Amino acid sequence: MRFLTGPAYADAVRAVGAEFVPLGKGAEYPPPEASTATGVAAIREGVRALVIDPARGQYEPLAAAISAEPTDAVLAEVTFVGAATLSRLPRETRPAVIACGILPLTLSSQDCAPYGMGLPPGSGRGSQLRNRALNWLVMNVVLRDSQRQVDSLMRELVGAEKDGLFILDWTRRAELMAQFTVPEFEYPRSDAPDTLRFFGPMSRHAAAETAKPAWWGDLDGSRPIVYVTQGTVSNEDFTALVAPTLEALAEEDVTVVVSTGRRPLSALPPLPANARAAEFLPDAELLPKVAVYVTNGGYGGLHYAMEHGVPIVVAGDTEDKPEGAARVAWAGVGINLKTGRPAPAAIRNAVREALGDGKYRAASQRIGAAIAASPGVDGLIDELDTILAAKPS
Repeated sequence: MRFLTGPAYADAVRAVGAEFVPLGKGAEYPPPEASTATGVAAIREGVRALVIDPARGQYEPLAAAISAEPTDAVLAEVTFVGAATLSRLPRETRPAVIACGILPLTLSSQDCAPYGMGLPPGSGRGSQLRNRALNWLVMNVVLRDSQRQVDSLMRELVGAEKDGLFILDWTRRAELMAQFTVPEFEYPRSDAPDTLRFFGPMSRHAAAETAKPAWWGDLDGSRPIVYVTQGTVSNEDFTALVAPTLEALAEEDVTVVVSTGRRPLSALPPLPANARAAEFLPDAELLPKVAVYVTNGGYGGLHYAMEHGVPIVVAGDTEDKPEGAARVAWAGVGINLKTGRPAPAAIRNAVREALGDGKYRAASQRIGAAIAASPGVDGLIDELDTILAAKPS
């Protein structure tokens, strides 16, 4: 097994006995907080940063690795344009391409608004007309120039001519669209391809030998626990969510638990008396104790919360987070604050509602049961075996 990735992950790759293959020049993604664009502007900027800029530095080492050793399949996350480029080649000349959905499903559809807008799908013919109009606008106006640049890159890198497929829909060319969630947490698409499969999150919570903070005994069940985190990526500015949450709940009859995502505790504002903080926490042991999870909407964190049936309050408006936040509200598992910088009063009201109305926990538990029943890694391996057995000669 070989991993084509950035040098920051070289040691982790080698630690599992795999071969590290470095990306080419310019292929690594920009810092996650390099942009604060939202909505349509975020789509345009994201395509440039994730698709156009790194294309050559991703595809060329991928092609070289395939040429160097026999390769049956390439598994790549959906923003990895090297795999999208590879998929433009005839199937008999290339390995199988497995598009791994580690973000909310990007696939455009008459049943959904364009990816990045954070709009729920709606219902009825009026919603379909809205969705078609918005998709046309994004494809033919907002991302028209971006699409032309991508088509030009594909011609240059692999000699592929335009095939009419939209940028965000390249996964339709893949032999498998492996979405790492459950259908209950993704918008239905009546026009989805037969290659779309749901496997649930690949990473499942299990107890680990992680040192617990000295205050762990305070989580004794005497008060509801509200867990707030900005994850390990978008955690450079705690004034976005952690600080207003601490302020919002300082006088509430709850215990607020903060994880800094491995940043130093000194980066936090002063903690009120009812708050506890650590740089890293054993989520598998913490989440079963949690009454409400307050998050900026990272896809992995949302699934960890639902795996344990925890209601969610979500506040995120950059990268993929508006899409995850919209799904939280659509699935009924929590409350979408529709901003990345919520006011303390909005957080306080949302937490009170999530604590007081059992429908959110019930919905999260329902999806948690679906996650528990999903096939995970074993299902993905079985599907891959079937694809490889049917490889064209």
